[in-house]
Formats: sequence, C-alpha cells, structure tokens
Amino acid sequence: MNPADLPRTVVRAVRCAVAEGELAAGVVVPERVVVERTRPGGVGEYATPVAFQVAKAAGCAPREVAGVLARRLGAEPGIEGVEVTGAGFLNFWLRPPSVPRLVSDALVWGGTAFADVAVAVDVAVDGERLGLRERVVRESVLRLVRSQGARGGGVPEAGSIAPVAKRDGDVVARYGGDAARWAMLAVPARETPGFSGLLLVQGESSEFFRVRYAFARSRALLRNAAAMGFGAEAGDVPDAPGLLRALADYPLVLEAAAHHRAPERLARYLVELADALLDFQHRVLPEGDEKPSAAHRARLALAEAAGTVLAGGLALLGIDAPERL
Repeated sequence: MNPADLPRTVVRAVRCAVAEGELAAGVVVPERVVVERTRPGGVGEYATPVAFQVAKAAGCAPREVAGVLARRLGAEPGIEGVEVTGAGFLNFWLRPPSVPRLVSDALVWGGTAFADVAVAVDVAVDGERLGLRERVVRESVLRLVRSQGARGGGVPEAGSIAPVAKRDGDVVARYGGDAARWAMLAVPARETPGFSGLLLVQGESSEFFRVRYAFARSRALLRNAAAMGFGAEAGDVPDAPGLLRALADYPLVLEAAAHHRAPERLARYLVELADALLDFQHRVLPEGDEKPSAAHRARLALAEAAGTVLAGGLALLGIDAPERL
C-alpha cells in the first residue's frame, strides 16, 4: 500500500463501521481525513486524528472509536500494524510500496495538473489590494486547496499574515522573485519572513538552491542516460529507502498543507526530498566500463519521478524549476 492510499482506506473503514453498526448511525463519514508521518520518537510511521472527528456523533470517547477502526484497519492488505495511542490517535505501519507503482503515481502527482492550478490561481487573486507577503501566501494556499479538489475560500485572512519587514526593502529586486517567494513561504504565515544572502548562494548551504538544483540534476541524469543509449524504466530499487519514503509521502504532505493552510509544510518537504535525491543521484548512471542494466534504468525512473514531484511542488509555491542551473 502506498501512503497515498491510507486516507481513503481510513474513510472506508469509518463508512463500513457505521454501516455495520459498530459506530452510531448518526456519524457523518468525513470526505477526507488527514494522515501525516509521525514525528521522530512517535509510534508507527503514519498517524491520523480521525477518531476525534467522529467521536461526538458516535456518542463515545475518541479512544473507543479508534479501537473500532484499528480492528478493521489491521486487516487491510498493505497495513502491517495499527496501534491506538494517547486519547485516540491511530498509528500505522505500512508494508513497503511497489516501486513501479510509486514511480508511476509520482509522475502524475508532479505533472502538469498542479502547474495548471498555479496559473489559474495567479490570475484569480487581486494583487492590487494585498501586500506582497499577503498575496504570495494567499496564492499558494489557494493552489494547495485546489490541488485537493476544493474550490475557493479558506485562505488566511490578511491580518493573520505577517508582512515583509520594512527594513528588508524591495526583496524582489534584491533577491529575485523566486528566491523572495521561497523566503516568504518557508516560514508560517504568522511569522515575519527572514531574508539573507543565502538566498543568492549557489551551493548546498542554501535550501532554496538545493531544491531547484535537485530538479535540475534529475533532468541532467535523463539527458546523460539518453547519451549513453538508455532510458528510464520503473523497477525495484532496494538501495534508496530514504528517497522512496520521501516520495511516497508527497500526497500526504499536500493534503496536510492544504488542510492547515500551511505552504511552509510543502517547502520543508521539498528540502527533504531534494536532499534524498541529491544523495541518491551518484548511483544512477553506469560508471567506467559498466554497461547500463535494469538496475540503472530503475534508478533513473526513480530520479525522474522525484524530479517531477519537485517541479510540481515548486509550481504550487509559484516558483520556477529551471532544468539547468
């Protein structure tokens, strides 16, 4: 099971529990649930607070609801284990996802659909009545919300968005539009964004650079592989657990970022994915007299998928992803 399947699986478990009388008939089955990766030191790999959403209508404590759902979800193919923690959180362990399917899904997740959403929102927001930071944050939130199928509304009020400090002056002129936008979106909306010379650094000390560079490297790998006479073909990649895990989390990150109206969650994720891809890139192409093999084609497919997701995520933030840096 891919982590992207987990929210739908949880919703189905709630629906079945209501239909079969394990939960009260008055429970409204949520259309969506938020599933997020557990924090370091937490239980399991993923967690959801869905029991808290339905407990009041169910007429029982969230932990009791979670127990009902845990019994059902524990029998789902692809879920290795479920545990209830705290007052009613559901925590999951998943079996490793199918790499070919993950690569195929990722190419869709990061494809042109999200870029099209970005363009549509750009022209829908009236920038004349908003300050720079307000406009940037509201646009990105709208893109995130629409990427999840919602339409309109739900963006932060302008008063809840800290503006660019006057001392920073014209940050677009000084750092460029993409770098300035990254700085404005990399911290929660209520916090004043910080700007420094790191935004202009073409090196690993700059998170902004690393994210765009990782995408550019993925495209360079494709060009270099083509020059060697081979292309990408999805297959098992046993030596990239960090990159696979990060890639599989993308839909969950988008859903949580949209739910919390928090573009900074997407920015943090893109840094994690970029770093995993940059660590992995050196194992993609044959070295020396080595012949291209199925393993090289599978690694190339994974690198391509990760790069496509990076580009899609940057598009949701309104930031360009150049193929050469």
